[in-house]
Amino acid sequence: MSAPTDVRVGEYSVRVRPRPVVVVVVLLALAVVLGAVALTLGEFPLPLSGVVDTLLGSGTRAQQFVVLELRAPRVVLALVVGATLGVAGAVFQALARNALASPDLLGFTTGAASGALVAIVAFGAGALGTAGGAVVGVLVTAGIALALLGGETGGYRLVLVGIGLNAILYSLNNYLILRSDLSTASAAQTWLVGSLNGRDWTTVAVVGIGLVVLLVPALAVARRLDLLGMGDEAAGSIGVPVRSTRVVALVVGVLLVGTATAAVGPIAFVALAAPQLARRLAGTTGPTMIASGVLGGVLLLAGDVLGQRLAAPAQFPAGTMTASIGGLYLVWLLAREWKADRG
Repeated sequence: MSAPTDVRVGEYSVRVRPRPVVVVVVLLALAVVLGAVALTLGEFPLPLSGVVDTLLGSGTRAQQFVVLELRAPRVVLALVVGATLGVAGAVFQALARNALASPDLLGFTTGAASGALVAIVAFGAGALGTAGGAVVGVLVTAGIALALLGGETGGYRLVLVGIGLNAILYSLNNYLILRSDLSTASAAQTWLVGSLNGRDWTTVAVVGIGLVVLLVPALAVARRLDLLGMGDEAAGSIGVPVRSTRVVALVVGVLLVGTATAAVGPIAFVALAAPQLARRLAGTTGPTMIASGVLGGVLLLAGDVLGQRLAAPAQFPAGTMTASIGGLYLVWLLAREWKADRG
């Protein structure tokens, strides 16, 4: 673990660890490379020089339409949604003090999907109504979770309640699809796979604003969540407001999940894998919000690029690819932990 360095700006001093900073810079560079590759690929292939010319305003009208209206929003949205999920995963894993705690497994992503399905099946909602249903669904799920937890949102209790809610909501979602007509069921199932197709700059702006606004309290509560790892009594003895810290963290995490899911549908495993990989790369044990966010964006963009090119011209939705990659990662993680326990 790298030793912290004090960086002084005027009369203020900030303690920074060099290794996490280097990791974030490298991940940002990787995101730029992946984004550039994604802008060149598709049914209308472009050389990298053509992409650069278009971004600088000198491409042809056809190139400008393909790059600026079709591919660039998708690339930026993948990075922003992935970052939102990565930060959400870091919040939940720090909150539960469990590396397997993520909104996918705790029921919040499924709750957002339930709200969207109710909007689609019961009201025939379009894109905007579906997004609103997802936000309402995740907020209702959070309210139910808080009621069941009695305000105690830490440790295995959150994980157990979340797993139970996830199972119930998953069954509800299946019931809603089975009870709907064929066209409605098809529309619902299409939304449930999680896709970046057909999104525009308006969606990018909404998710981006949501991420920026929610990142502020996420970063503010990160240090307190790290201190809660010592235990509630020890953290409280040094002035950490245990209960309010947990409630704020839960609300922030839920809103992050709702924002991402409302925009593109459920995206699996990014919130689970990104914080774990970020901690390993950064060499830290506490929540690494920035690194988790950047890595989440890289993972989702990589999954989307693979989904577009793996069986071209056919495309796999981004949610399908991240679920496949995440499933392999989870199997590897469990096998590694099993070997460690035996050793």
